Amino acid sequence: MSQSFTAKGKVSSFFSVLKQAIKGQEVDLTSISIKRAIVLLAIPMMLEMAMESVFALVDLYFVGHLKNSSHAIQTVGLTESVLTVIYSLAIGLSMAATAVVARRIGEKNPEAASKAGMQTIIIAMLINLGISIFGFLHARGLLLIMGASAETADHGTPFVRIMMGGSIIIVLLFLINGIFRGAGNAAIAMRSLWIANIANIILCPIFIRGLGPIPAFGLTGAAIATSIGRGLGVTYQVYNLFNGKNALKIRLSYFIPEWQQIKAIIKIAAPGILQFVIASCSWIFLAQLVATTGGDHGSAGYQTSLRLMMFFLLPAWGLSNAAATLVGQNLGAGHLERAEQSVFQTIKYTVVFLGIVSILFLTCGHLFASFFTDDEAVKKVATRSLQILSGGFIIYGIGMVLTSAFNGAGDTWTPTKINVFTFWLFQIPFAYLLAKYFAMGPTGVFISIPVAEIGLTIAAYLLFKRGKWKKTMV
Repeated sequence: MSQSFTAKGKVSSFFSVLKQAIKGQEVDLTSISIKRAIVLLAIPMMLEMAMESVFALVDLYFVGHLKNSSHAIQTVGLTESVLTVIYSLAIGLSMAATAVVARRIGEKNPEAASKAGMQTIIIAMLINLGISIFGFLHARGLLLIMGASAETADHGTPFVRIMMGGSIIIVLLFLINGIFRGAGNAAIAMRSLWIANIANIILCPIFIRGLGPIPAFGLTGAAIATSIGRGLGVTYQVYNLFNGKNALKIRLSYFIPEWQQIKAIIKIAAPGILQFVIASCSWIFLAQLVATTGGDHGSAGYQTSLRLMMFFLLPAWGLSNAAATLVGQNLGAGHLERAEQSVFQTIKYTVVFLGIVSILFLTCGHLFASFFTDDEAVKKVATRSLQILSGGFIIYGIGMVLTSAFNGAGDTWTPTKINVFTFWLFQIPFAYLLAKYFAMGPTGVFISIPVAEIGLTIAAYLLFKRGKWKKTMV
């Protein structure tokens, strides 16, 4: 009987924490149990990242049903590649914002946290202004550089102009969510993506196909809908920054540039931007290597496996972001050991989750691949890729959490250096050697990925245990 009450109590406690995580009630993350803190942060962060991945899928779904769908799909895909520059800027600044805001919140100085967050927004707007103008003026040229035909470039220029011209919305959506994550209120970040995605799903068919007085804009309509959807998400973020109901209370005076603080933020953000660029360039090279050695079927199979892999890794990314916030806040509060314990507790959860995913991919990889394609040749490559990649999932998850811990501490240079060595100096040459010299083709590329991740995780663990990240000044 007592065991029954204990089980009911645990279930009730879990749903209580789940409700609190979704609702977004603010708590002192440096004083409650580490397990509870991780759950409160991880659940909304996992849901937030899942929502971010929906944008491209929604656009691709609707434009794929247009008359000139081949041009439309190619334009969306190529534009996403160009927007990698914007995403790099947004993620780097988001990392810096999370680290600085979390540190100030941990120090019980919400006013300084609010000021730091607004100074990061100033940096974002100044940097992005030049990128937006360039992208708007040279939209057609960017498509041609990315390999689009003249016809596709003509067809897709308005789409690129809207996406690049309004790219500040993308940066702010990432950045302000990073500010809220640093403050420990991941639920607001989650809800902003819900609003943006729901609006995008509703508006995409309206602007693409037309409805009543709204004309059919075709492909351009997808850009309009996406920009409006993200804009509504940013509006919700700004409302929560200024409504005075959260730990972060913003005043207009916080937007006056403080050059010393701006310099300090850029010092953290620059390596963060570089981290993403290094990883992105490596993945692009691997994709090209698979295409040249495996042909259309090899490339399609690899891209299918990557989509599946990224979908299942989203919760792990959410967990790693939770570790970043807890590290930053606990360092600010002077709880150095608790910061380290938070990382290892997060790693335990990540290992369990990715262990289950690995088993699923090893045993049911062909079934997952079947959801995306009926082509047996593509399915065979995708299955082989999933089986090989899943062998390194657990290691990859550990490395992801450790990397986020460095970033949360404000030590963005350490993971950047690890990425340069792991991806550019090892993974790319190793993949080329296996694929070309040993004639293993795509399989050689697949093998290089988990092998490189093992090296990354070992390096990250050794450097993490040295503890220099605990002394990082932010």
